[in-house]
Amino acid sequence: MSVVIAGGHGKIGLRLARLLAGQERRPVGLVRKPEHEADLIAVGAHPVRFDLESGSAQELAEHLRGAQAVVFAAGAGPGSGVARKDTVDRAAAALLADAAEIAGVRRYLMISAIGVDEAAEQDFGPDQDQWAAYVRAKKAADDDLRSRDLDWTVLRPGRLTDASGTGEVALGSDVGRGDVPREDVAAVLVALLDEPRTIGLTVDLVAGSTPIAEAVAALAPSTEPTD
Repeated sequence: MSVVIAGGHGKIGLRLARLLAGQERRPVGLVRKPEHEADLIAVGAHPVRFDLESGSAQELAEHLRGAQAVVFAAGAGPGSGVARKDTVDRAAAALLADAAEIAGVRRYLMISAIGVDEAAEQDFGPDQDQWAAYVRAKKAADDDLRSRDLDWTVLRPGRLTDASGTGEVALGSDVGRGDVPREDVAAVLVALLDEPRTIGLTVDLVAGSTPIAEAVAALAPSTEPTD
């Protein structure tokens, strides 16, 4: 079954698609521009052209039917303006959730950002309009997803970098602030897909010293009986 990535041409989306393709997991990347399709094909993914800001949930659901999971890796990006922080970072995430519900796809992984709950409550100055809009949109998207009857996991990375991944992270509810390579974010997403006991968790992610498989396993409470 496929894994559908919203924001398939993004820096995390492409890395995630490459990893999934390497496992023969049939990644599908949603893209807005036809010139982005070749990059998806190059990493082994199937591109689907769909505009998350203008398409309907019913239309999107047709591209999700039969998928194992959806991943929200889209973002308006720096310099995109206040309005698009809402239409992409919040509304597009909700649209993907609506479409997943229609298509019967229960697993939903959300890429959020570390500290958005606290940041959204701050008073921002007039020169911080875009940052304020971003964190409030991300918090609203997280809150919306966590209110739904879906098998969701919210992943909140620290400051993203393009450094090579190390395969070692700090993952949990109290890991502090820090950077994390996008390669490691993608690898954590793959590991989360395979650990159903992380459903219903919101976790922070920064670079660390624990191998990814161990870090994800540690999130999941053991179901084995104890003596």
